[in-house]
Amino acid sequence: MDWTQRSAIVTGGAGGLGAATVRALDGLGLQVVVFDRALEAGEQLVGELGRGRAVGGDVNSDDDVNAAIAAASGLAPLAVVVNVAGGGAGGRTLSRDNVPMAMDPFRSTIELNTLGTFNVTRLCVAVMAGNEPDELGQRGVVVNTASIAGYEGQTGQVAYAASKAAILGMSLPLARDLAPVGIRVCAIAPGTMGTPLMQSAPEELKAKLVESIIFPKRMGLPDEFAHLVESIVTNPYLNGENIRLDGALRFPPK
Repeated sequence: MDWTQRSAIVTGGAGGLGAATVRALDGLGLQVVVFDRALEAGEQLVGELGRGRAVGGDVNSDDDVNAAIAAASGLAPLAVVVNVAGGGAGGRTLSRDNVPMAMDPFRSTIELNTLGTFNVTRLCVAVMAGNEPDELGQRGVVVNTASIAGYEGQTGQVAYAASKAAILGMSLPLARDLAPVGIRVCAIAPGTMGTPLMQSAPEELKAKLVESIIFPKRMGLPDEFAHLVESIVTNPYLNGENIRLDGALRFPPK
C-alpha cells in the first residue's frame, strides 16, 4: 500500500507511546490525526511535524471519534488506526479490611480501555471498508494496545488486567470479522515501558520495576513500541496476532 496517500488516527497520540507512534507513522508518509483529550499537547506535536491534525475528544464519544475520522478523511483516505489511549485505577477485589472494591473504578477502567478501543475500531473500520483495495486486497489496518497484565495481572490490577485481557481477546474475532473487507487487526501487549510518566517515578520504584525484566535489563522505549506498530502496518501477513513487547518479562504476583 502507498502509505503516502493514506491517513491514520492515533488515539492517545499526544504523549508517551502515542506520540512515538505518531512520529513513526508520519515517517512512513501517512497523514496522522492525533486524537487525544490533551488537545494542546496534540497541537504542539502536529506543529512539530508540520502536518497532520490534532483533534480533542473522548474515545467513547461517537461525535468525537467521528470528528477525528472526518479530520483524517479530509487529509487522505483513512487506512490505519492505532488505539493507544488507556489507563485505569488500581485496587484489590477485597481490601485488607475485607471491604469489596467499589464498582465505579472497575467500570470506568473497562469503559476507557475496552469499550473505548472497540468504539474507535468499529467506527473507523466502517470508513476503511469503503477504500479502494491495494494489490493484496488490503483496505486498512487496526493496531490495539493491550498489556502483559492481560496475561498475568498483578495483585491490585484486577480492573486493568480484565480490560486489557478483553483487548487481547478481541484480536482474532476482529480479524475474522474484518477479513471480508481486507482489514487486518493486531494487538501489542507492552511490558514496563519507559514513558515520560514512568521515567518521572522515584529511582527506587524504577529499579524495582526493572528487577524482573530478563533482557535488555531496562524499561522498553516508546520508539520500540512505535517500531512494532510500524512493522504491523507494513507487514501484510501479520493479522489476528497479540504480540508481547516486554524483554521476556513475566509479571510476578506483586
